This record gives sequence, structure tokens and C-alpha cells, in this order.
Amino acid sequence: MPGAVYVDLDTELSAAPGAGGRHPLPDPERLQEVLRRAGVREGAQVVAYDAGDGSVAARVWWLLRWAGFAEVAVLDGGFAAWEAAGLPVSAEVPEALTGDAAGDVVVRPGQMPVLDADEAAALASEGVLLDARAAPRYRGETEPVDPKAGHIPGALNAPATGHVGADGRWLGPQELAARFAGLGVSGGVAVGAYCGSGVTASSVVLALEVAGITSAEKPAALYAGSWSNWCALDREVATGG
Repeated sequence: MPGAVYVDLDTELSAAPGAGGRHPLPDPERLQEVLRRAGVREGAQVVAYDAGDGSVAARVWWLLRWAGFAEVAVLDGGFAAWEAAGLPVSAEVPEALTGDAAGDVVVRPGQMPVLDADEAAALASEGVLLDARAAPRYRGETEPVDPKAGHIPGALNAPATGHVGADGRWLGPQELAARFAGLGVSGGVAVGAYCGSGVTASSVVLALEVAGITSAEKPAALYAGSWSNWCALDREVATGG
């Protein structure tokens, strides 16, 4: 999109992989530098998009909300919807902004609830913990990335791909609410999400808010380390449906 600024999931929206997972949360100062070079200013509207189902864009949405920035949205349908609408595209890459031209956003980490492994295990037992990975990975039939196959005991499978319809756009609030209700998720139940490395689970957090089950004032929690951290800690694994 003309004027859009690229941010890299692996090097700018995450810290280096390790025991904390494959996409640990970035250092707040580093994230602030990235956002300021992109031109993010306090009080301005930020829109995130990707070339897929919105999961990576949802990571941007979640990070900005975690950093204390409220005015952020995800473009429904992403780049494919933009192109399908016949809107202009560009190959020009904007330069990183510096000095007075840079943004002035201040990162205030901790504004979204984050779970560690113990808290994720407790939520799976006492509330609802949603696993955003594909069903075969959840059931432990295959694991193409991490050293163990299966899921956190007590977690329920809610693949992130289920948020998106055949046209590539997200389901509406009522459809999403019905989908989550089928998993036993309601406004009165504590809920959190995880995936392989904490990226696609961000879209579950967003989908729960779109559905009206959670809110900006009381969002769902994210197990940021997700399955990659769970495996690194050699925690108990469940398999099957």
C-alpha cells in the first residue's frame, strides 16, 4: 500500500529466539525505536495488515496495545482485499524516519495480560485456554516446528484460520461469538490463548474482542511464549482430541 512501512516479525516485533520461545516479546526500548522510525505518533491511528489471514497483523495490533497504544486496527482481508478492490499499490519503500520527522510514541509495556507457563496451565484448568494451531498439531499427529507434539493439558483447539471466511475476510461479530460459544467461551469465563510461538494466538485475542466476549478494558490473556516455550520447559503434553 502506498506509504505503508514494513516491520519484520522476526527481527523487529520479537526478541531473539531462545528459552522464552521462538518469537519472544521484544525489548520495550527496541520496540519503541522501531515504532518511532515507522512514524507512529501518540494519538494517531495505526492500521496493520499482512499478506495472509491477518494473524501477523494481529501481532502488531496486540504489541501496540501491550505497549499502551490504543488507536490500532487490523485491515480486514489484508493486502489481498486491498488489491481486489482495485486500490493503488506501490513498490516504493519509505525511508526510516529520524529526528523531528520520527514518531513520538512512548512504549509503556504491560498493558495487555500475558501468561507464563504456570499461569497458562492454571487457566487451562480453571478457565478456558484456546490453542490457535491447526487441529493435527493440537492433537499431536504432527509437529513440523517444535520438539514435542501435542497440546497443553486442558486446552481447547480454536484454529486461527477459523476466524476467516472463504473470501479471506474475518467473520462477523455474531459468527465469531457463536464459534467461541461452541467452545464454552462466554463473557463470564477467564480466557487466554496460545499457539506455536505467540503470533497467531494474537488473532484469537483480537477475535474474542471483535466477538464482544472480551473488551479493550478486559482483554483475553496471551501466553506469549506459547508452545515453543512450553516445550523448552519440558512441561507435560497432552495428545488427541
